[in-house]
Amino acid sequence: MALKLSYFDIRGLAEPIRLLLVDKQVAFDDHRISRDQWAEIKPKMIFGQVPCLLSGDEEIVQSGAILRHLARVHGLNGNNETETTFIDMFFEGLRDLHNKYAQMIYGNYENGKEAYIKDTLPGELARLEKLFRTYKNGEHYVAGDKESYADYVLFEELDIHLILSPTALDGTPILKKFHERFAERPNIKAYLNKRAAVNPPVNGNGKQ
Repeated sequence: MALKLSYFDIRGLAEPIRLLLVDKQVAFDDHRISRDQWAEIKPKMIFGQVPCLLSGDEEIVQSGAILRHLARVHGLNGNNETETTFIDMFFEGLRDLHNKYAQMIYGNYENGKEAYIKDTLPGELARLEKLFRTYKNGEHYVAGDKESYADYVLFEELDIHLILSPTALDGTPILKKFHERFAERPNIKAYLNKRAAVNPPVNGNGKQ
């Protein structure tokens, strides 16, 4: 069944979804919406928001719901209830970090960037690294030997923070190694190389 992922021509909330689909070799229409198109499309969306995944006649919105749907379809949701719950918990922690990042990016970038990097980010990353070590001491993925949907979110979150501050992961070596390993997955690496040639913005306001 053909998939269509609609989002703006930025990385934003859709990028972990794109990474998952590319890595699992799922064919999809990567529909990039222009500002002019958005005015027409927005009233037709369930919550007036994107990303939106169209799977046949089924329309799925909200980035977390899309990721969990794809996780169930492609076996990226853990091997048992304990792992599934842990993956969901890790994802929610990543979402908390991203919300703080977004508040800085969209609310107070010029005056708040340095304080965010110095005062907020180290503690947030340290907590994530501690949690990441729960399975296999963080040597593989969020929930052990097999990747989950949360790994794609984690990779993207670390990646955008490295753009913000190239030394952001120096204090969390396990997360740094994860980012390096994940970037070398063949399908991910090919996608990153292709993306680098276009270099789409991370955020909708041009910050990063």
